Amino acid sequence: MTKAEIVNAIAKETGIDKLTVLRSVESFMEQVKGSLSKNENVYLRGFGSFIVKKRAKKTARNISKNTAIEIPEHNIPAFKPAKTFSAMVK
Repeated sequence: MTKAEIVNAIAKETGIDKLTVLRSVESFMEQVKGSLSKNENVYLRGFGSFIVKKRAKKTARNISKNTAIEIPEHNIPAFKPAKTFSAMVK
């Protein structure tokens, strides 16, 4: 499902015009991205959590040059679904 399909579905279900729904959806995504960029997790009860995971420093290989490179410690965004959400998908 794409963002446009989500906007259309919400607009149809609620009766709110598409432009307002689009602004709301985009604002939600910006708030989540902003929180994660500040290392703050976002918890949505019954849906799941957008969390920041820390990846440890590691050594990798550049196959084409046959050299070792070091990948520094870094954070990545992740989503952890709620138990009820996971059960519904199963």
